[in-house]
Amino acid sequence: MNAADVNLYLVGFMGTGKSTVGRLVAQRLGFRLLDSDQEIEQQQGRTIAEIFAQDGEPAFRTLERTFVESGHPAERAVVACGGGLVVQPGLADELRRRGVVVCLHASLATVLDRTSRHRHRPLLNVEDPAERIRTLYAAREPVYRNAGTVILTDGRPLGEVVAHVLRVWRREATDFARARGG
Repeated sequence: MNAADVNLYLVGFMGTGKSTVGRLVAQRLGFRLLDSDQEIEQQQGRTIAEIFAQDGEPAFRTLERTFVESGHPAERAVVACGGGLVVQPGLADELRRRGVVVCLHASLATVLDRTSRHRHRPLLNVEDPAERIRTLYAAREPVYRNAGTVILTDGRPLGEVVAHVLRVWRREATDFARARGG
């Protein structure tokens, strides 16, 4: 595999900028951008919230696993992964087998601020969304920190974050391709 074709997977908690950063990185690389949540919604013909309500979170997590294992191109894609995707056992390893994994990270305060503007997140459809975020954040943060190279997005201009992601991708894609005989 050529280093210039290696997939990039953006992981991290909700509100860390995966979709926004992913869109700009994909444009710069000339790659296809895939948002795992949007891809699942299109495949299922319903929203993530509807999937959660009708089938439950475990069913949604199964759809995420299927997407990772067979639902996207093997190269030249930037994949913005849903916040809970890499929390599932084995999925961070599976992403690392398929490309470069970068974890976007933001402080709890930033996440609370960014997610307070959106009502489409089924995990926040609870009485106290801020408390739910604090609980999820605490539980997931160690997983994110071990998933891939961590890049902070707090208080940084978007262009700076995008440039940092591209530098990490270029370096790690070269290593990835070399390890696979490319």
